[in-house]
Amino acid sequence: MTNHHADGTGCPADHKHTSSGKPLHPDCPGRAYTRAICSCGGWEMEESGKGYVNECRKRHLASHTQ
Repeated sequence: MTNHHADGTGCPADHKHTSSGKPLHPDCPGRAYTRAICSCGGWEMEESGKGYVNECRKRHLASHTQ
C-alpha cells in the first residue's frame, strides 16, 4: 500500500496525517489517495480512504488462502 499526493508523487511515511487525511507535516500538500496492488496481478485499488483500501486489501489477500 502506498499513499500519494494529488500530483501523483508519493506521500512518504514521515508525512503524518490526521485521521481525516489532513497533513501534519509542514511540507506535505495532503494525502489524496492510497493505492494497493497485489503481486498476483489480478487486483488493484486506488481510493481516497486509506482505511477502506487496507480493509479491501486484507479481504483480497484472504481470498488467496481459500
